[in-house]
Amino acid sequence: MTDRAPYRITGRTGEWELVLGLEVHAQVASHAKLFSGAGVGFGAAPNQQVSLVDAGFPGMLPVINRFCVEQAIRTGLGLRAKVNLVSRFDRKNYFYPDLPQGYQISQFKDPIIGEGVLVVERNDGSTFEVGIERLHLEQDAGKLLHDQEPNLTYVDLNRSGVALMEIVSRPDMRSPEDAAAYVKTLRQLVRYLGTCDGDMEKGNLRADVNVSVRKPGDPLGTRCEIKNVNSMRYIQQAIVYEARRQVEILEDGGVIHQETRLFDAGKGETRSMRSKEDAHDYRYFPDPDLLPLVLDPAWVKEIEATLPELPDAKRARLQSQYGLSAYDAGVLVSDAERAAYFETAAAGRDAKLVANFVTNELLSHLSKDGLEFDQSPIPASDIASLVELIETNVISSKIAKEVFERMWAGEGAPAAIVEAQGLRQVTDTGAIEAAIDAIIAANPDKAAAVKDKPQALGWFVGQVMKATGGKANPAAVNEILRSRLGMTDPA
Repeated sequence: MTDRAPYRITGRTGEWELVLGLEVHAQVASHAKLFSGAGVGFGAAPNQQVSLVDAGFPGMLPVINRFCVEQAIRTGLGLRAKVNLVSRFDRKNYFYPDLPQGYQISQFKDPIIGEGVLVVERNDGSTFEVGIERLHLEQDAGKLLHDQEPNLTYVDLNRSGVALMEIVSRPDMRSPEDAAAYVKTLRQLVRYLGTCDGDMEKGNLRADVNVSVRKPGDPLGTRCEIKNVNSMRYIQQAIVYEARRQVEILEDGGVIHQETRLFDAGKGETRSMRSKEDAHDYRYFPDPDLLPLVLDPAWVKEIEATLPELPDAKRARLQSQYGLSAYDAGVLVSDAERAAYFETAAAGRDAKLVANFVTNELLSHLSKDGLEFDQSPIPASDIASLVELIETNVISSKIAKEVFERMWAGEGAPAAIVEAQGLRQVTDTGAIEAAIDAIIAANPDKAAAVKDKPQALGWFVGQVMKATGGKANPAAVNEILRSRLGMTDPA
């Protein structure tokens, strides 16, 4: 773990410390809901993915979805958390128009997953640990639509009953950046595990952010919860605003009241939603329609055996196996498909060159054209072929970038582009010598001065490359220039 300067808020009375904990709701990647066989998917017409169970019809009994349970176990194992072999479902009672049963089936005292830990990597490469308090399964509510008619609110129950994993952290974060890094790392983990697609724009992963402030070293302050924040940027903005709001209240002699707040992204501020309920307000009690969930230890072991290589382990391996920098390894590992693409292209090739083309040229072009990684028009085998042309001195690194542009435009495979466009590197020393001799003859003063100013050699290299259309072999150019200009070889 890496220490760094603590984040502080400066007020009129001195410095204040932030204390942050997050409750992340991750939609389970499943084809059916938690307690019914109704389908799950984004973009369906309103109320087209609703069973009688989801709609709260009398006499309808929930039946647990085994696959959703398996997905929760996989996530818990990925968090290095305790898998509880016995857990229970409870009814969390509250009224809301998009909750047709009048209660939410959740887990309270006995969650399926207990304590764990997540190692979080910041953008600068430093790391810190966040304790995981619990992960429990629960069903999602529906959605209210207020913008269909001016005087009516519509209810869409497509999300009602969708399986959620609520992942509750310890209050171990101390800055807005750390909170965003935590969500980013957690999102990466569930995507690697295949337990949630992590699509925040669709609401498939969203965070409730608990914010409190205190003087450094003081006991914990009263927290306010900011509900359903669905982007890393908004998480940071909401924390900054809410922390400053609390500091101003306290410094004016006021008191922070525990409450639930919403973040208005347009105004960049939080606003009160309701006073924060405690557990007794929900009248939790065991769901009488569901037996305790008892897991077979052998089944848990089977699930553990199927876990993929997780991001932190993959990051370390790419650095040791391929000699990549921590930055390049982090960029590649941030997406499992990207890392697999790199390893396919790097097989038998210069891995650092491959990483450069993937993390620079390829990602830049994908971003510019608004494409996801799996939409890349260039297969990994073509990146490998391009790097091979550099390794075998067929083309220079500079020409390779031009070839890449043509590959992106759909002109064909690298070798075919090189031949069709006449981009093969000039290795004929006679042609290079002729170009060098012409440039020296045209610039006798610069040639005479180069012994006293060795850095001037770069000017000659540039002129030769210009004269040869960038096709001259750079190593040959340097060697012949040094000989012609009477320069000794560098130590």
